[in-house]
Formats: sequence, C-alpha cells, structure tokens
Amino acid sequence: MRVIVTAGGTGGHIYPALAIIDKIKELEPKSEFLYIGTHNRMENTIVPERGIDYVPIEIYGLSTSLKLMGRNVKNVFLIQKAYKKCLKIMKDFKPDIVIGVGGYVTYPVIKAAHKCGIKTFVHEQNSIPGKANKALLKYVDLVGVSFNDSLKYFTKNKAIMTGNPCSENALKIKKINKETYGLDPKKKSVLIFSGSLGSSTVNNKMIDYLKMVKDSDYDVLYITGKSSYEEFNKNKFPKNVHVVPYVDNLSGLMKDMDLIVSRAGASSMAEITALGVPCILIPSPFVANNHQYYNALSIVESHAGEMIEESNLTAMELKKHVEGILNDEKKMKMYKENLQKLSINDSATIIYNALKDLIKD
Repeated sequence: MRVIVTAGGTGGHIYPALAIIDKIKELEPKSEFLYIGTHNRMENTIVPERGIDYVPIEIYGLSTSLKLMGRNVKNVFLIQKAYKKCLKIMKDFKPDIVIGVGGYVTYPVIKAAHKCGIKTFVHEQNSIPGKANKALLKYVDLVGVSFNDSLKYFTKNKAIMTGNPCSENALKIKKINKETYGLDPKKKSVLIFSGSLGSSTVNNKMIDYLKMVKDSDYDVLYITGKSSYEEFNKNKFPKNVHVVPYVDNLSGLMKDMDLIVSRAGASSMAEITALGVPCILIPSPFVANNHQYYNALSIVESHAGEMIEESNLTAMELKKHVEGILNDEKKMKMYKENLQKLSINDSATIIYNALKDLIKD
C-alpha cells in the first residue's frame, strides 16, 4: 500500500496518525509512506525521527482576531501555494489512499487528493469536529470518529465509529513500574499531567494541592511539562509527592496507576479508556469549540469518571475528588468497568480495514 498521511499542530493529531501508520506497517510491511505536515510545528521533528519520509508545507490556521487579519490574507495565498505543491506530490508519489488526522495542514492535502481522484479518509478524534474536518467534508470519501455523539455531524453512511487508534497502541505498550519514578509499590498512586508542554494555569493551582497531601496514604507523580519544570520544582513538596518534567511512553506508566488526573484531550482519553484507569478530567477551556469539555462530559455521563472545570479547580476541590475515588472501592470498580465498556480496543485495525475497503472500491 502506498499511503500519504497528513496531520499536525498537536500530539492529539500526530500520535493517532502515527498509530495508523504503525498498524499498516504491521499488516503490510512493504507499504510506503509519505507524511505531509507543517514546517514549524511538532510533527516537523517527531515524524522524521520515526524514519518516515516527511514533506513540510508552510501554512497557518485562519484566525477570527482582527489583529491577525493581515496574516489571514497572506495565508489564503499560502493555502493555494500548498494546494499546488500537494497536487504535484500526488502525481509523483501516486498514493493508493490519503489519510487526514486533523489540523489545518490537512486541508490542501485532502483537497489535492480529491482533485486527483485518490480515495481519502479523515479521522476525527474529538467529540465536536474541528474546522479543517468540517471544511473537508465535500472532499472526503469516509470519516472515522472517536465518539458516537460525533456521527450526527456527518452525512449518513459517510462516517463510521472507529474509536481512537491510540487506544490499541496503549494496550500493546510495555508496562512501566511506578517504582521507576520513586513511588511506593505498596501505596495507591495518582498520576497528574496536562500535556507534553504542561499548563501554567494548572501548574499554579496544583502547588497548593501537592503541599496539602503531606499526611495522605497515597503517592502522587506530577508531570509539569518541560517548559514549567525548573520553576515549579523550586517548591518544597512532601515525600509522597514526586515531580518530573516529562515521561516517555506515558501509557506504559498509566498501567501501574490507580487514578489519573489530566486534561481531556482525545488521545489521553483513548488511552485512559483502553487501560480502564479511573480518572478526573480537567478540560482546557482554551480549545476550539470547547471540545475538551464535551470529551470529558461523555465520560461523566457514562459514569466512567469525574470532571472538574478549570474555573472550579482548587486544591481542596481536587483533594476531595481524589480521595473520594481512592477511598471508595465500589466507585473505583464501577469506573473501571464503565471505562472498558466505552473503549474500542481494536481501533487501528478497524481503520485499516476501512482503508482497504476504500481502496478496493
């Protein structure tokens, strides 16, 4: 299979794209890939490090801010330039299928593939579709969604429930014992994180909470994010609090945790549901369409976890939720069981089969 993949901007788009690539490689080792991403975002370094051929294009997201209208005008020209570049790429690479996994970079790529008569598949990770995926609907042959609620946004028979491909990767990854990070194997453990770069807003609110757990009978591992670690770690915390800037293969560590506190990004939620780890979600209010709130709401309404909106986040509120779960075995059991009911553990395989069917058609 010859495949062009495009996704960019955040790990929430990039890692599901890589999970799809990994599944195709597993089932068709001779497949060839080309990844088209931005010239200045995360995928520009992450993808080439995986040994995947990478082509960057210069493109920026459109903004509704009056201050950035000048950049919008420039970007209209950049989109057209990128579209023409992608048309040439399609003719040179001759893919069997083109896959878009979110981010504004996908727009000229999918549009060019459609123009060339190449089958296209788009994956939507969040409960509410992003701007790029909405704009691409008329150019796409099939859409895969992560939440049942998302199906209503798409034309009937043009969207299928696939789940998030990160879930399958999370199940396969090797477990990392919490002792690796200094936690007591005999105690319950709470893992708290808010993305690869962290959140300064959440970090500031967490300081009081971490100092407050001094006499608690559980350990906390707090991941600050690389940009916040040095400043955050100047604080003095109790012995049962462990602070690190970053954890590689985070889903492997999740397997040895009793409770997770995190943002409600789609990839993190896919891993949490697949692994069945009880969670407290703090959705970011600074995302398009407030989609993290609706991601988290799907967990809460399924009685599979809890949510604290950032405006309500305090040390006392978090402590109440954390200990309310850890100290209630019946609640822990219910959350684990309901999370596993929500999980689609073969998401990447479902997507692979959908791609094969598209190519056959």
